[in-house]
Amino acid sequence: MLPAQRAVPLAAVSRTTGRSATLRLPGSTEGCAQAREFTERILGEWELGECRDDALAVVSELAANAVVHGRRSDTPDDAESDVWLRLTRRTSHLVCAVTDQGDGLPHPAHAPNALSEHGRGLFIVEALAQHWGWTRHTPLYKTVWAMLPTQARV
Repeated sequence: MLPAQRAVPLAAVSRTTGRSATLRLPGSTEGCAQAREFTERILGEWELGECRDDALAVVSELAANAVVHGRRSDTPDDAESDVWLRLTRRTSHLVCAVTDQGDGLPHPAHAPNALSEHGRGLFIVEALAQHWGWTRHTPLYKTVWAMLPTQARV
């Protein structure tokens, strides 16, 4: 079985409807891989192959940021983080949203050094998405989201 075809454990899926799918992610790099596998599977079910590459890149970056930065500063290092991925299918857009408990608000602070291995995530999201942003829900949670067109670019 190819890696992209591995099934995400059903216990990890919170809810899947015709227009929305949600997955709880572990707060580790394994969560990023699960987010990509889940996204690929859902896009296949929704027949949204035309936005697959962009969606996988965006979900990878949002999930990685949540895993690395999405823990409250007062949370012990060994505590499980609370990270959720939600994909929502709209008429002409796919919304990729990752919710975490991080204190910090997302922003591309500055252009990364050309040799730096980190710091490009939100620049990538901004380049691929028609719109992106963040929403603070409570003092404990924020969601970073990106809207991708579901029709091929001309």
